Amino acid sequence: MSTFRSLSFELPPEDRASSPFTGYTRGHWEAAADGLLRAAWRWATPGGALLDLPGAPSHSGVRSDGLEGYARTFLAAAFRVAGAEGKDPHEWLERYGRGLASGTRTPGRDDAESWPLILDHHLQGQPMVESASVALGLRLTRPWLWDRLDSGVQDRAEQWLRGALRHVPAGNNWYLFPYTVAGFLESVGRGDAETARARERALELLEGWYRGDGWYADGDGRAFDHYNGWALHLYPVLDAHLAGDDSAAAHHGARLREHLESFSLMFGGDGAPLHFGRSLTYRFAASAAVGLGAVSGNTPLAPGVSRRLVNGALRYFLERGASGDDGLLSLGWHGPHPATLQSYSGPASPYWASKAFVALLAPAGHPLWRSVEEAAPSEGSDRVLSVPAPGFLVQSTRADGVVRLHNHGSDHVRPDEAESAADTDPHYARLAYSTVTGPTSAANPADNHLSVTVGGVRSTRRRIRPLGAGHGEGWGWAASWHLPAFPAGPSTVPGLRVESVTVARGRYELRVHRILGAPDGARAELTGWAAEPGGPVRSQLYALHGWEALEEVRAPQGTAFTRWAVLPRLATADMAGNVVLVALASLTAEPAAGPLAPIVDEVHVRPGPDGGIGAAEAEVEVGWAEDGTRTRIAFGQGAVAVEHSQVGP
Repeated sequence: MSTFRSLSFELPPEDRASSPFTGYTRGHWEAAADGLLRAAWRWATPGGALLDLPGAPSHSGVRSDGLEGYARTFLAAAFRVAGAEGKDPHEWLERYGRGLASGTRTPGRDDAESWPLILDHHLQGQPMVESASVALGLRLTRPWLWDRLDSGVQDRAEQWLRGALRHVPAGNNWYLFPYTVAGFLESVGRGDAETARARERALELLEGWYRGDGWYADGDGRAFDHYNGWALHLYPVLDAHLAGDDSAAAHHGARLREHLESFSLMFGGDGAPLHFGRSLTYRFAASAAVGLGAVSGNTPLAPGVSRRLVNGALRYFLERGASGDDGLLSLGWHGPHPATLQSYSGPASPYWASKAFVALLAPAGHPLWRSVEEAAPSEGSDRVLSVPAPGFLVQSTRADGVVRLHNHGSDHVRPDEAESAADTDPHYARLAYSTVTGPTSAANPADNHLSVTVGGVRSTRRRIRPLGAGHGEGWGWAASWHLPAFPAGPSTVPGLRVESVTVARGRYELRVHRILGAPDGARAELTGWAAEPGGPVRSQLYALHGWEALEEVRAPQGTAFTRWAVLPRLATADMAGNVVLVALASLTAEPAAGPLAPIVDEVHVRPGPDGGIGAAEAEVEVGWAEDGTRTRIAFGQGAVAVEHSQVGP
């Protein structure tokens, strides 16, 4: 349950004339930046090199966390001051200049101020992440900070930053950190063959990671998440924008524009981004791609829509306790929430939210701030949008502003990883995510999950292989298959495979699963959405074919949205061989939403062309009671075909 809280810093009065949806203006963004910075700087070392925010350290250690506090808040200050054309009423840049001088004086030394050295990602890699924020902050504020530094400080800063060019990044968006460092060094006349190679290498990899539809994989696998917006698009597009490189701007900008075609639908009517993927404690950084699109001109959105999205995301988190009584961003979603975190999360990690302040690079007279807010895409008519490259199906409903993401393609599993349940991540493994629910913790029953139980052990979903996606007017589908992975005993069962199809229409989700090669005595379970008992959001699940028992199960650890949750669960009797299971699910905040039983009036599961359910293929046909529409799903050899049509007289 969300709790609306007052802020520890003051915001300007709302302006409902220009911002009828949120009341926020550019002044709210400046005030939020100043408030967050003021709170964080209370924890600075005397020389200002480290911001040692209170809390348990990340796995990188206290000193690295202190650098993180400096670097990530510097990014917010840089956007704040650069957007004001150098006006710095709180003298933020003086503080960051002093900290830069202190931190680079004797890097690597164990004293009160020195920054840690940048090493390979598996040794001491986190400083490489932070080097990009330092470099970008310096580039944004060059006339008012870098150009006024003593040459000795400039040389020391360059030497420290070059550590990012000389060490090995992690095999994902990390390659954009040396890219960003090199871009800054070249912008101040300190480029050379080393900076050029760092940029070439990052761009080579980025091209290989681009999968289409405006989406990058975060590395060589199939990780598609918020890193697209706040890293994979942000760094190259902003670099081209700052450099005035028309060719690069056109290339990267076209991809950002296409990305926003689908990503802009992934914000709820309350402003919330999708709760999906890792590093969710970065919160309103999810709006960075929207703001950058407006700033750089690479967006399909009207300025009023962009304004509504960025304002909505900022307001959503600020009024739900993201900033605590001390003014610091907490580790979590609304407020603190340990299950949202990763081992690399430290006290200053949430300040990657600073990337959202890229919107401040649009001056006060820019269309982003001059245009009146318009409805977000999720506030229009009900929509279903397939995004084939990442394997997504996005479903939004106007009545409640809820957005759901059906995941048939993003798994955050490296290509070299085994098919093991050991590292199952609730933020990728589930069938669906939304703007009003979060996944249950690994210690509780899994929400939105199809499991096969063998020998008393439930399977997990790890590597996800897409089988296709598509959409038409008011409906869409996506499909995938996976090998059930077991946390105890043998990790997989020979011949066992699950094929999953989601068909979305209105608020309804038709969930069809074909289990192949189930051993004798196996059972299947399907869970729905996890929601607060008696809360404003309701989770429904209804058996259509093959399921027997329906029960409600508890998740005492709750989700990022509620302290305690319940979820519906369907189960089968013992099964063997090949089985087709069909269910209808719904997640809704619409008070008048009725039960699921009357929604589908016909279900037929019949043989495919080569012989029957027990053979290699099968077909499912569902009739929708409201208008007589038919949905037909045909399973083939490693393929799925879906048709949705009106059956007329």
